[in-house]
Amino acid sequence: MKTLTELLNGYQSVVLGTRGSNGYPFSSYAPFYYDDEQVYIFISNIATHAKNIQATPQASAFFIEDETKSKNIFARKRISLQCDVTSISRDDQTFTNIMAHFQDKFDSGMVTMLMGMQDFNLYALKPIYGEATFGFGEAYNIGGDKMNELVARTGGSGHK
Repeated sequence: MKTLTELLNGYQSVVLGTRGSNGYPFSSYAPFYYDDEQVYIFISNIATHAKNIQATPQASAFFIEDETKSKNIFARKRISLQCDVTSISRDDQTFTNIMAHFQDKFDSGMVTMLMGMQDFNLYALKPIYGEATFGFGEAYNIGGDKMNELVARTGGSGHK
């Protein structure tokens, strides 16, 4: 059975779903790093999704196959994670460790420049539940000890 790490290797950005102060959902995206347990995003306080996360520390993380690579527009591979969100302080060793991975994954000069901007913050999205779909009739829940494994569906959506 595949793990979330294997499935997310081909992605560089995540579509974020957050809840605005008006109660309506808001969608955006951010580059991410995944450490086998949590999805990390490094975003500006000026961004609407950052303000939403700060007010309501929950978000959905959505990964979807590029439509130009899909053979069937109705059956694109996709992963949706419902997450609790925490802010990682710049003083925390985790910040340094994760930002090193961001530099390895993305243009290190750009990441270094953004790290110098004090309005950018690192957030950890911890999956609470999720699902993965790879075509018609091929759907899984996300589970396991670290919420990083595909679990065959036995009925129901697996949501809390």
